Amino acid sequence: MTFTIRFWGVRGSIATPGPATAGVGGNTSSVEVVCGASRILLDAGTGIRALGESLLRQGPVQATLLLSHHHWDHIQGLPFFAPLYLPTTELLVVGPHGDRLHNREVLASQMSAPGFPVRLAELPCRLDTREVRAGERFAIGGARVTVARGHHPGGSLAYRIDYAGRSLVYATDTEPYGCIDPALAALAADADVLVYDSQYTPAEYRGEGGPAKVGWGHSTYEEGARLARAARVGEYFLYHHDPSRDDAAVAELERRAQALCPSARAAREGLVIELGAGAVAA
Repeated sequence: MTFTIRFWGVRGSIATPGPATAGVGGNTSSVEVVCGASRILLDAGTGIRALGESLLRQGPVQATLLLSHHHWDHIQGLPFFAPLYLPTTELLVVGPHGDRLHNREVLASQMSAPGFPVRLAELPCRLDTREVRAGERFAIGGARVTVARGHHPGGSLAYRIDYAGRSLVYATDTEPYGCIDPALAALAADADVLVYDSQYTPAEYRGEGGPAKVGWGHSTYEEGARLARAARVGEYFLYHHDPSRDDAAVAELERRAQALCPSARAAREGLVIELGAGAVAA
């Protein structure tokens, strides 16, 4: 009945390696979820590379990858996911319906000349794709997945995973537009963990000291705290950290968020949440 969450990439927009971001991590979006015998991967940013290396040490890989959307920072790590290059790997990639390209076509486009030397069709693994829409529910082993719509240029999806009486909501790359999104509030209702896009401060979002971020498809820690309180979630994790924000700045946003929602914490690479045991450990 294990329900484990591990963060492999927590950065938004572009990877930012270096000493100033080493504490929080500089890899883009990648989260691993283990629900009993089922392994679910959330997004395929650059963090999925190290995740793949870890999985190879555990034996043959069988997993389901849920993509929030197809922007580069959420798929760019997939070609470097080492299990793809083994015939023993089975990977189902679930993603949103695209306006112009289907899920598989987007992935194939990324792995094509001149941008990448190995084509998707040449991979020896078994890779299947599926497209979902907001409102759909489906099973992955003993886990139940519910899909909701986010607000992001080109569209995005948020996911709720329920397993063994515990729950995780993953809602990145979504913009609230000044109010609590009723669809996300319903999705996150009474969830144990909410992972929520908290890229900006309220001042940055409004454009104080720089260009306004309204319409860019991201949110703030203030809105995350509002959603967490309204949905009565157990823990709220700030996610999709801005590439310009170093470790100290992320810690400051964490402090501000905790003043509004005591359960708030900044997501960091390597952070592990054991929902089955009800404990959190780094």
